[in-house]
Amino acid sequence: MQTTATTRRAPTPAAAGPDLEHEVLRRVGCGLRDDEIAAALALPEQAVAGQLARILVKHGLRDRAAAIVHAFDCGLVVPGRGPRTPAVGAAVRGAVARTVTPGVRIGVLGPLQAARDGRPLDLGHLRQQAVLAALALGAGRTLSQQELRDGVWGTEPPVTNVVPVYVYRLRKTLRGEGPDGPGPVIEHDRRGYRLVAGAVDVDVARLQELVARVEAADRAGDPAEAVRLCSRALELYRGEPLAGLPGPLAEWERLRLTERRIALAQRKAQWQQRLGRHSEAIAELFALSAAHPLNEPVAAMLMRALYRTGRRADAVGVFDRARRRLAEDLGVAPGRMLRRTHEVILRGDEVALVPGRTSR
Repeated sequence: MQTTATTRRAPTPAAAGPDLEHEVLRRVGCGLRDDEIAAALALPEQAVAGQLARILVKHGLRDRAAAIVHAFDCGLVVPGRGPRTPAVGAAVRGAVARTVTPGVRIGVLGPLQAARDGRPLDLGHLRQQAVLAALALGAGRTLSQQELRDGVWGTEPPVTNVVPVYVYRLRKTLRGEGPDGPGPVIEHDRRGYRLVAGAVDVDVARLQELVARVEAADRAGDPAEAVRLCSRALELYRGEPLAGLPGPLAEWERLRLTERRIALAQRKAQWQQRLGRHSEAIAELFALSAAHPLNEPVAAMLMRALYRTGRRADAVGVFDRARRRLAEDLGVAPGRMLRRTHEVILRGDEVALVPGRTSR
């Protein structure tokens, strides 16, 4: 009986089942940490983390940042408003305000850069910059010192534990001087370090949001809006992502973000052609092919676009250039898709040039 009475007095969560999922997702979308969500819903922090993990799997989301975008897309969160309760206090309401107008901007879609209130910041030497880049790409997730060492130094870790020193310097740089300066930008707890939710605007987060909106426009059958959103997303790139930064994390993210850029440009060109804007599509595909001469899908798309506008000789010329570069740089012949595109152009097979047919 005593056990039963104790069970009855235990706090119960504010929601359960699908309602609990919505409540957790709403609070994640508003930028709350797991401990804040746990306090608001009377749940153990571990339960909140488990619920978030299930949400990511259920909706096919990559990470916490993708969950934030999903919460906005679903209408669970309205910019500037969220599920924070009055009990959270004025300090947390200040964090919500920072979500709307963050004072620090970090750019990783090019050489790493950071600015506070429009003024560029000196981020120190390259390893220190790589630590900041890892935090920025973590999208608010807590990174342990080990994770930072692995991502920045790889198999050659530093002789001394310099991560806390680098983080201290970065916190000082990002926060600013003086008692009336902005609040901290990097938080620390027993698990590691993370950027304060809402205190920093990271260009890759804006990219993810725009990509989600591109997907929505595509599903809605609005190619004009999809082209507009692709243009906005591509404008965020300022060159090679994380150019010059050392470490396996920067190397991996350079590849991933570059592939994202290529995919966006390809999709934009497809929609431009669907809208009859062939000249625009061809011009952008030429630029993309020049920047990535070994990318066979881009070359094949350019060949198809040229052929459809009556430029058969130019289309064949693209194939010849791609074949030479592949032989000279990689010592390989063109792949099946590129060869197939070349063959159907020589035959003048219009049906086979329908998008999706040439890759089979």
